[in-house]
Amino acid sequence: MPTPAEVAEAGAAVLAEVGRAVVGMSEALRTALATVLAGGHVLLEDVPGVGKTLAARSLATALGLDFRRLQCTPDLLPSDITGALVYDPATTAFDFRPGPVFTGLFLADEINRTPPKTQSALLEAMAERQVTVEGTSYPLPTPFHVIATSNPVEHEGTYPLPEAQLDRFMVRLAVGYLEADAETEVLLRRLERRQEAAPVRTVVDPDSLLALQAGVESIDVDRDVVAYAVDLVAATREHRQVEVGASPRGSQALVLVARALAALDGRGYVSPEDVKQVAVPALAHRLTLTPQAWAGGVSPAAVVEQLLTEVPSPAAAASR
Repeated sequence: MPTPAEVAEAGAAVLAEVGRAVVGMSEALRTALATVLAGGHVLLEDVPGVGKTLAARSLATALGLDFRRLQCTPDLLPSDITGALVYDPATTAFDFRPGPVFTGLFLADEINRTPPKTQSALLEAMAERQVTVEGTSYPLPTPFHVIATSNPVEHEGTYPLPEAQLDRFMVRLAVGYLEADAETEVLLRRLERRQEAAPVRTVVDPDSLLALQAGVESIDVDRDVVAYAVDLVAATREHRQVEVGASPRGSQALVLVARALAALDGRGYVSPEDVKQVAVPALAHRLTLTPQAWAGGVSPAAVVEQLLTEVPSPAAAASR
C-alpha cells in the first residue's frame, strides 16, 4: 500500500502532466484529483469555453483511465447512457450492448441539457457502480468515475439537476474566467503547438490508481476533526437562509475529500484546514436556500463561507 509520501509524489506527477494542457485551474484540478482518490464524482459548473472538457479528458489520460464523452441533448434517452438489449438474428436472442458509461472516466457534457429521466440513468451508476437494464444488473469497470459539466448561465432548453442527482456528486467546482496572464499563456501554448490537440502523457494506470485510493484510505482522521465536519454540516441545517441543509452524505464527502487532500500533501493525518479547504466544493451544491435568500441574491457558497467563520474548529475550541 502506498505511503502518504508516495501518494503525494504520484499526485504531483499527475497534476504536473495535466498542467501541460490545462492552464489556470490548478486548485480546481487538485480538488478534482482528490475527489477521484476519494472514490467520488465531480460536477464542473462554469461558463462555456474555460476548459472543462479539456480538464476532464487530460485528467483521464494522466490517470490511465479509458475515457468516453457523451454530449447531453434534450432528445437523449437513458439507454444512450447505459446501453440496451439488441436483437441478434443469428442467435435469435437479445444481447446487451454496453453504453458509453462502461468506461473508466465518463464525461457527461452539459448534463443539464438532458431531461431528468435521462439524468437519473446515471444515479445507479454513480452510487452502485452498476447499471440495470430489463431487470439484469451489469457491473461497471473498476475504477469508475463521472465528471459532469453544467452551464449555469444559460437556462433556455435546460433541465436543472434535481437535489438527489446533485447529492451524488462529491464536489461541485467552478473555475471562472482566467486571469490575463493565464489566458495569455493559453494562447501562447496553442500557437507553439501548431495544432488544436494538447497531448498529455499517461502517468499511472488503473491498478496504480486503485492502489493510490487504498493509500488514501489509510490516512488517519482524528475524532475532533470528524466532529468539526459534523458541526459544519449541522450548521447548514440550522442557518436561517437555508431551507434544506446538507445531508450526512455531505459530511462524509467533506471528510473523505479532506483526507485525500492530506494525502496529496504527503501527510498521514487530516487537519481542520483540509476540511475548510474543501467545505465550499463539498457542501454548497447540497444546500437549498429559502425563497427570500434566493431572491436576495444569496449564494450557497456564501452561506458555507460564513459558517466557516462561525463554527469553531478544533484548534479554536482548544484555545478557549
